[in-house]
Amino acid sequence: MRQRTFISLALIILLAIVCGWLALSNPTIILGGLSREVKVHLGLDLQGGLRVLLQADVPEGTQIDAESLNVARNIIERRVNALGVVEPLIQTQGTNRIIVELPGIQNPDEAIKVFGGTGLLEFVDAGSTPLTEGQEIATTGPSSANSCSPAVAQSNAAATPTVSPTITSTNGVTNTNPIASTQVFTTVMTGDCLENATVVFDQTTNQPQISFTLKPQGAEIFGKHTANNVGKYLAIVLDKTVISSPVINSPITGGSGVIQGRFTVPEANALAVQLKFGSLPIPLRIETTTNIGPTLGQDSIHRSLIAGAIGVAIVALFMILYYRLPGVLAVIALTIYGLVVFTIYKVGVPGLFAFVTLTLPGIAGFVLSLGVAVDGNILIFERMKEELRDGRPLPVAVEAGFDRAWPSIRDSNISTFITSIILLVFGSTYGASIVAGFAITLMIGVVIGLFTSVFVTRTFLRVVLDLFPNISLWWYGVGSLPRRDKSLAPTAE
Repeated sequence: MRQRTFISLALIILLAIVCGWLALSNPTIILGGLSREVKVHLGLDLQGGLRVLLQADVPEGTQIDAESLNVARNIIERRVNALGVVEPLIQTQGTNRIIVELPGIQNPDEAIKVFGGTGLLEFVDAGSTPLTEGQEIATTGPSSANSCSPAVAQSNAAATPTVSPTITSTNGVTNTNPIASTQVFTTVMTGDCLENATVVFDQTTNQPQISFTLKPQGAEIFGKHTANNVGKYLAIVLDKTVISSPVINSPITGGSGVIQGRFTVPEANALAVQLKFGSLPIPLRIETTTNIGPTLGQDSIHRSLIAGAIGVAIVALFMILYYRLPGVLAVIALTIYGLVVFTIYKVGVPGLFAFVTLTLPGIAGFVLSLGVAVDGNILIFERMKEELRDGRPLPVAVEAGFDRAWPSIRDSNISTFITSIILLVFGSTYGASIVAGFAITLMIGVVIGLFTSVFVTRTFLRVVLDLFPNISLWWYGVGSLPRRDKSLAPTAE
């Protein structure tokens, strides 16, 4: 028994050292060919950034299937990842909204252009009409004949040609020559037939261009049209806005080409990202945008740290003054609890999640779970004091305190964990990231709190009993015992 206790103590000390190193520093861990920096991942409310709410822009009464909304979310996520944003949050809300949160974003306007635009690229047959860059035109839109993706082809089933785009185009060119709304141009091919798109520079003018390659089906469509329409205009249209209108000089059958226009480098990069990761299956409009400054985030962190430090200090003082030695051991166990939880926030749990993005609600969940862990220790210590007052020997009272408090601790923690799961499902389903963040940190805290209050504190008390078997009961919060034969074995119950 004693040997097992000291082995447990050694493992706890090792765990505390490792977690303390990971929690209190930001090391870079290298395992084989993998390298990872261990750091705190702050959410939007703590480091500042951009929050955008996108709303499906469809006629009233139109039903949007969940698959189309999820496809749109995935495309937006790929676009945002291409921006290099760290820890973005993109999730659906309800049946027709998508929330985009970009912590630490430096250029909100450019970011909105990249992920906000529908990104519907069309190669339009302009015939003998020279279209001007920036014109907004009506097109026949995607169909099974000119698209390489069924999702894109079906997205136009209920739509009618319109002159006004749903979302501002990415090239930012002023519309100087709109085409009459009655004139509808035929869509030859849509952008989903593109295999890849990258930014290149013209060797003569050094102007940015977008070089693209086509999928086999797209190359076939493009080759047939250019072969039959030499000398005519083929407009390149993004979100119903003309970005280029070149003349077909010869058949293009190689499956590659270049989009030319009056692009700046950021605009060319944004357009390449949109084309590379596809068009959205449903049109979206920007419902609201919220910029959160880093000053607000730093102020929130500062106030949270002060509040947390005051709360922990009060709890620690109460535990030490009221429970004395067990209270001191509980405070040490709670310190280990904090180090383990913070380490999980930074490194995650393999197979489940890579890290936890820390937000203000997440901090609230951590503080609440700390209270749950303290509550477990209080139940144990109170039960232990009852056993001592009933005349039980100290070792028996300690073990009985843990054993008889365990059912209450177990049931309360299970109830809290189930509630956390419900909150997590609710937050993930309805786009309430605040609720989800609170639930995740609370779940982690409940599990680790159960470990520290039952296993760690129990190990500490067993070590103290082995080292100081004749210690005064005053150290356990019991002033005196009733007159009773201390040599008797505990009464069986």
